[in-house]
Amino acid sequence: MARKLSANFSLEELCKSQTAVRLGIDNLPREPEGAAIVANLTRVCERILQPVREHFGVPFAPSSGYRCLVLNTAIGSKSTSQHVKGEAVDFEVPGVTNAQLAAWIRDNLDYDQLILEFYESHDPTSGWVHCSITGGPNRKQLLTINRQGTTSGLLV
Repeated sequence: MARKLSANFSLEELCKSQTAVRLGIDNLPREPEGAAIVANLTRVCERILQPVREHFGVPFAPSSGYRCLVLNTAIGSKSTSQHVKGEAVDFEVPGVTNAQLAAWIRDNLDYDQLILEFYESHDPTSGWVHCSITGGPNRKQLLTINRQGTTSGLLV
């Protein structure tokens, strides 16, 4: 039975990873930090994913949520990634451009870091949105990452 973290999101889908399955990596949070990771994932669901789901009214599944350190290393991400702490999620919403999604989050939600990644205006389905939230004061860091590099702000 799936453990619900909010009305429409579960622990299992926030930990799902095709790479973890392919490499035989157990990507569920384990003690001693497991309870804190689940609390962080709950915050991500309640304060980011659920409001997005309710606003746009479209079901979606995150492409990347929690990543244990072994998985995070396997995909080549930094050990400091907020995904490792369960504070970050990558996602898209069907029928909504990632630029529109990022702009709505920027204007309506509290977040620590919001990144529009690899979006190209000529291809509305390109890229994805990375969003994180912490239990403390959030930085409200807004970035765009594309082939040219990383830029401060939301560039579309």
